[in-house]
Formats: sequence, structure tokens, C-alpha cells
Amino acid sequence: MDALEIARWQFGITTVYHFMMVPLTIGLGLVVAVLQTVWYRTGKAEFLRMTKFWGKLFLINFIMGVATGIVQEFQFGMAWSEYSRFVGDVFGAPLAMEALLAFFVESTFLGLWIFGWKQLRPGLHLAALWCAVIGSAVSAYFIIVANSWMQHPVGVKVVDGHPVMTDAWAVFTNNTALVAVPHTLMGALGVAGAFLLGISWYHLWQRRHDGIDTVEVIQGTGRRRRERVVVGEAPGVPGRDRTDHAVWLKSLRIGAVVAMISFAGTAVTGDLQGKLMFEQQPMKMAAAEAACHDGTGFSVLSVGNVGSRDCSDVAAVIEVPGLLSFLAKGDFTTEVKGVNTLIPEYEKAYGTNLPDNPLYGDRAGEAIQYVPVMEVTYWGFRAMIGFGALAALAALAALIATRKGTVPQARWLMRLAVVGILAPFGANAAGWIFTEMGRQPFVVAPNPSMAGSVDQVFMFTAAAVSPGVSAGEILTSLIVLTLLYAALMVVEVRLLWAYTRGGVASAMPELAHAAPAEPPADDDGGPAAGGDAKPADDVLAFAY
Repeated sequence: MDALEIARWQFGITTVYHFMMVPLTIGLGLVVAVLQTVWYRTGKAEFLRMTKFWGKLFLINFIMGVATGIVQEFQFGMAWSEYSRFVGDVFGAPLAMEALLAFFVESTFLGLWIFGWKQLRPGLHLAALWCAVIGSAVSAYFIIVANSWMQHPVGVKVVDGHPVMTDAWAVFTNNTALVAVPHTLMGALGVAGAFLLGISWYHLWQRRHDGIDTVEVIQGTGRRRRERVVVGEAPGVPGRDRTDHAVWLKSLRIGAVVAMISFAGTAVTGDLQGKLMFEQQPMKMAAAEAACHDGTGFSVLSVGNVGSRDCSDVAAVIEVPGLLSFLAKGDFTTEVKGVNTLIPEYEKAYGTNLPDNPLYGDRAGEAIQYVPVMEVTYWGFRAMIGFGALAALAALAALIATRKGTVPQARWLMRLAVVGILAPFGANAAGWIFTEMGRQPFVVAPNPSMAGSVDQVFMFTAAAVSPGVSAGEILTSLIVLTLLYAALMVVEVRLLWAYTRGGVASAMPELAHAAPAEPPADDDGGPAAGGDAKPADDVLAFAY
């Protein structure tokens, strides 16, 4: 029973769970805003349906993200009070701006969008959604600024042992944050792309399975056979008409394109982020490669005890010469320092043992372990890249498979597409776990450019936990929060699954009523707010 380890597990579990909602909220919000913009400009019924269906799922995920995110900031004061005291003068500014500015804008305008379908003019209604989406991106920026300061502290001086912000511009333009923000946003788009692709594939497959859409041969046989899709309708099922086919086909192809763009964007920004990490946290990147010795080769596969703290029994089986140098320095010849070279440098700069200070409790005087858990950094780094690449390849395959207007009839392909939704989630989670675990044993990592300075800022994780909280108390909160979050996960999955299976009609109950296919124009020439004639309670049905 160790308070520090239990507190780390609690923060890790709740944060990773919360972060599963964040990228979907950011990415899907942007996609929905673009879809509504297209509907506003064209008046095409399928884009209204796409906006409402994907918007419904976006709202479910958004509110669950809010509920799970509240716990994060409370943990700073409850389980990590010493950390909060140490970084409060710096950390408080971006977090306050996130809550008072970005989240306020995001939630206010999202409320206007939810309840303003008939009350607001179409242009204002669309603008409300864009303000909410921009607010979510700005919110992410402030959170990443705070996290990036922990990775690379800048713009401060030390007063009475605590960092005090002296240059707000340096904090908010930290190069670590400026690279991490687009990387995170691109990762969020990847989640949204796979989400659209998997769910749309399911509905196109369901239409074929139910016999609504069929494929007929025009001419030829075998590989030379030419086919065409015959789009049908199911009059007895609300929403299962020709427009419904267009909804899913366009959603799938949009999702595939978004996923491929996302992978390209994350690769570029990830390369920039990696080069910064080699400069700012060299031990993290050496551990990510299980690079025990100086060299230029990138380890595709290493064997042995990857968790070995001195790298004595780790060996690279498959290695790409020069690639590690390219990732670190942009060339193929510069040697990159390995773990065994870095350990003495860290010990010289930051000490060999934890200070003899009551803050460290029983750990005071212990030898400092500067090598993070390499099982986590090594495989986490590869999982991040592998899941992202897998999602991009699946998106390309989906574009090829649906070029004729529908999906293959194989059930296993449909199930694979649905399960594939999890791939970019896995990439995002693995990336954050690698980033945070690789920083250990620091909760605030030192800035190498300040090495030897009396004002150097860093904090060991062992000193950050609340001294007045017992292991039993933190264990109790860990169990309660884990069970609560597990229950919330069941609620979220069931809600998403129910509305996904229900199709567009689950977000647009007005489809059960006779209505024209195209929305009437308003005085400005654009589609009227809310589109078709609707029952009086449709806005509340959309919201709840």
C-alpha cells in the first residue's frame, strides 16, 4: 500500500478514460460543423440528416466528457497538493483560461446550437456551432499549454523554491505546446474519421443485408465484370430511403478521407514533436527505442528484458540503420545518446538520490531511477504509430471498396470496420501514456537548456503527492472512481450503440412523418432553420 503509486494509478485511469472522449468530441465536432455548412450552402437533404445524426452522437460523447473531466482538476488538490503548490503560480493561468474562457464559449454556443434549430436563423445557428467547435479547440490548446510546461518549463523564475511566471508569452508559445497542439488535433480528426467510416459501413451493409440495396451485373464476368448498385427504399422503415443511402456512402468516404489526412498530419507533427523530445527529454526517447548504447539505428524489434533498468540484456533484433538519427536530428549519421550514456549525465545534473526531505516520506534518500519503464515507452511508442498506420490503411481500403457505391456483402468485413473504430482511440491513448510515463521520475521535467542554473525548475513525482492523504484513502477513491467510470462507460456505449443502430431516424423522429425531401428556402435563399416541417417537439427530441 503506497500512496504515491495508488495516486498515480488513479490519475492514470481517470485521465485515460476521460481522454477517450476528448478526441472524438474535438474531431467529430469539426466534422459536424463542416457538414452543416455544406447543408446551409446547398440545401441537400442528406447533409441535414448527416448533421443531425452525427451531431446526436457528438452530444452524447460531449456530455460524458464533461462529466468525466470534472474529476481531473479536483485530483490536483486532493491527491497532488504538493504538486499544486509547486506549479500553481504557472499552471493556474492556462487552466483558468480554459475554464473561464474556452469552456464557457464552448458550452454556451453548443447550447444555442442544440435548442436553436427553429429559434435561430440558419446562419446564426451555424455560427453557434462553429463557435462551440472553435471553443473546444481553444480549450485543448490551454490544457496542452499547461501539460507542455510540465514537459518543458519556460518563462519562470524560482522564488522561495517555487516557480513564478515572469513571461506569459513564453509559457503560451512554448515550442513544446505549439507542436503538441496540432499533433493532438490531427489525432482527434483520425478518431472522428474512423468513427464515421465504421458506423457508415455498418449501415450500408445493413441495407444490403435487408435487401434494400442490390448489386446487378451490367456486363462481363470474373474480374472483368462490371456492376452497378441499385439503390432501393424500405417504405415501412422511417428514413430508409434513397437519401439514406447517400447519407452513409458520403459519410463513409468523408470519414476515410479525414482519417488519411489525419495520419499524414500526425506523422508530420509527430516527427517535429519527436525531434523536440530528443532535445528536451533525451531519456524518454532513448527508452522509447530501448536504445541502450549510442548509435544511429532505429529498433523495429528488440528482445530481452525490455524493463531492464540498465539495458544489460536488451538487444535489437531488427534495426533500420540511420533512421534513429533522422528522427532525432534530421540526418542519417549523427549518433544519438543511449540510456547508458544518459544515466551518468542525469545523475550529475539532478543527483543520485532523492533529497532527505519529509516531502518524500519513506522514499527520502532512495536512489533515483532515471530510466522510465521501457515496456511502456517502447511498446507505447510503437502502438501509437502502428494503430495510426492501421487506421490510415483501412481508410484507403474503404475508399477502394466503396468506389462503386456500396460496401461488400461480407459480414466479417463489416465487423472489422466497426472494430476498426478503436484503432485511432488506441493510438491516441498510447501516445499520451507514452508521453506521461516517459517523463518519470519527474512530474515537472527539467529544461536541459537551464542545466547548471540556480533557477532550474523540476520536481520529482515522489514529492508531488499529498502528504496528508493515506494510501487507504486514495485506494478508496481509486476503487470508487474506477467503478463509477466503468458504469459511465456502459451508459455511453449503450447510448451510442442504440442511436447508431437506430440510424438517422433516431436523431430525426420527424422522418416518421410525411415531409418533403428538400428543405424550403428562407428569405436569405438558404435552407430554413430546421429544414423540413417538423413536429413541435423535434428540438427536444434531438437534445434528449
